[in-house]
Amino acid sequence: MSSQHDPYGDPELATLYDLDNPDGPDHAYYRALADALNARSIIDLGCGTGLLTRSLCAPGRTVVGVDPSPSMLAVARSRRDADRVHWIDGEAAAVPQTGDVDLVVCTGNAIQHIGPEELPATLQYVAGALRTGGTFSFESRNPAAREWEQWTPGATAGERYTAFGHLREWLEVTEVDEGRKVVFDAHNVVDGGQDRVYTSVLHFRTADEFARELTSAGFTGIEITGDWPGGPVADGSRLLIVRAVRD
Repeated sequence: MSSQHDPYGDPELATLYDLDNPDGPDHAYYRALADALNARSIIDLGCGTGLLTRSLCAPGRTVVGVDPSPSMLAVARSRRDADRVHWIDGEAAAVPQTGDVDLVVCTGNAIQHIGPEELPATLQYVAGALRTGGTFSFESRNPAAREWEQWTPGATAGERYTAFGHLREWLEVTEVDEGRKVVFDAHNVVDGGQDRVYTSVLHFRTADEFARELTSAGFTGIEITGDWPGGPVADGSRLLIVRAVRD
């Protein structure tokens, strides 16, 4: 989740994030999980503009949002009820190591921005925040579904009018390390022809790889499903939805 890979470093484009990633079954899943766990303290790691983060707030519950993008957090802080969340500008190392948090979530496939060298430390920071028996939950794209093959300029091209003018946008994959790492450019052409190109590096991991990494970080009770209702993982599953318990 390094800021150098943050594709939303542009303050204007950051304002479009909630439109492109609205509340849906993923947010409903995490809210239901928080309620089922009776979570009194939650950290949203990679919270972005905080759409889910703010919806996790409830009486008697403490919610913290952590993100490395100042542009995204500026949007989060500007939203209604933003003062109900404690916002932290930073990466996983900025997560408070209190050892008393009930639930940590990392949503929007944000864990894919974390490289293989960074992941073990990230999981340790999460474990350091959680109480014994606390839950960590996140989702990641399933490499078996090969979703990056659909990220062509033709398939992703679109146009719309925004507060900052007419916008043409498309994705273009520039590098594929088969089943491991995908690099793509997000093109955003605004009025006047300026193309704001933002490069993202995504790391794909299998369910077995996540299970090994989580076990090494001291997590147990690892459950991985292939959809939000809890179905099993199959080759065609678009997502891997992970839950693990701090030992």
